[in-house]
Amino acid sequence: MALWGGRFAQGPEESVFALSRSVHFDWRLAPYDLRSSKAHLAILKKSGLIAPKDAEAIAQALNELSTEVASGKFVAIDSDEDVHSALERGLTSKLGAVGGALRAGRSRNDQVTTDLRLFSIDHMLEIARLITALQVALLEKATEYVNDPAPGFTHIQHAQPVSFGHELAKHAHAFARDLDRINDWLSRTSVSSLGAGALAGSSLALEPAFTAKNLGFTATFANSIDAVSDRDYVAEALFVCAMIGNHLSRIGEEWTLWSSQEFAWAKVADAYSTGSSIMPQKKNPDMAELARGKSGRLVGNLMSVLTMLKGLPFAYNRDLQEDKEPLFDSIDTLMLVLPAVTGMIATTDFDRDKMALAAPTGFSLATEIADYLAKKSVPFADAHDAAGKCVAMCDTSGRQLHQLTDAEFLQVHPQLDGGVRDVLTVHGAINSRTTSGGTAPILVAAQIKDALAANTKTEKEIASKRAAFSEMMSA
Repeated sequence: MALWGGRFAQGPEESVFALSRSVHFDWRLAPYDLRSSKAHLAILKKSGLIAPKDAEAIAQALNELSTEVASGKFVAIDSDEDVHSALERGLTSKLGAVGGALRAGRSRNDQVTTDLRLFSIDHMLEIARLITALQVALLEKATEYVNDPAPGFTHIQHAQPVSFGHELAKHAHAFARDLDRINDWLSRTSVSSLGAGALAGSSLALEPAFTAKNLGFTATFANSIDAVSDRDYVAEALFVCAMIGNHLSRIGEEWTLWSSQEFAWAKVADAYSTGSSIMPQKKNPDMAELARGKSGRLVGNLMSVLTMLKGLPFAYNRDLQEDKEPLFDSIDTLMLVLPAVTGMIATTDFDRDKMALAAPTGFSLATEIADYLAKKSVPFADAHDAAGKCVAMCDTSGRQLHQLTDAEFLQVHPQLDGGVRDVLTVHGAINSRTTSGGTAPILVAAQIKDALAANTKTEKEIASKRAAFSEMMSA
């Protein structure tokens, strides 16, 4: 049923209705719309704007409708414009004209943004839960390889040897920042818009703070015009989703490289691989590739909403109907990708021997020569130059750094004696990196322990917030 039309001589053209219609995607807001309707009913009853008998009938109908929506018994139909009109149709079919009483003091403008905030909070908490599970998979896998050396890379070139556990654990720290962003986002998003009306508030005796508390929000709007036009929380949620997507994409890139024949470090489990329709030998790391590929749509959804928002004047504009599909898509995408990547990581095995053999190649121990000289008070610029000359000497003669003779070392620099060979080992290089956050295995083990403790704390906080939200929704 239409929620407007009294001043119109005729209804909209078919093409206009088709363009305006949003129920085919905003129907997923129905549970949140019903819950916000219960909160609005409570203040209408408290203020005496709805008779107790009618309020009781509406409350019962809302509960029935909630059950029917959850079971699929009540659904939107072709003539419904949006989720709000569909649910009002359901109410009036149960109650007659009294079903329309709930519209007093409320506009779709404040109603829809309240619903969308509730939906966003619910689903971003679920994404946060999935991220903590991914962190555990990363950190547990990192624990397996703390004492295993591997080449560290910059520019996809061998740089310095590292603990492979250190390499894996780095991703958990990126996702920790994503969790921090979600937590910050929650504090800004937990603001109720109900009571703002179309844009100017209401002349009815509504109490926005009462409604906000009823819905579990921590605050209510300070400016009713801003309340109905604000979609910062949508753009921020999409940014957080895009960052998560970028972090997943980096994992996807590394797993794709590591599982290639050229690297042959990673053995991705069959359950997280796919084959070829023409080449029977193929085992493709498609989950890693999809994680990498899906990041594009997450960034695109953010750009879509930012572009839509950038020039909107005054209060509500119909452009804001375009806020939902990008948000829904980003959330759905992450809820597909995160469990698959978590499983892929947890079940991947790495070839310790191949990584260890590769660790010193590409003259990755050259920095040890520079540091050896620096510890003898040689200015680092000179030490760096000397190390570079050692590399050049090995490069032209087809040798490794430790194979240079004492005379050749001294030829490069008078302070560079044969003792430098003592530091030209992979394990020596890795164990010497003892600065905070460094790759020495003893430090990496402690870093992982701290990260797991922080993860456990975050998991409990997320579980508590999800439980409180679930309790609010069932009230």
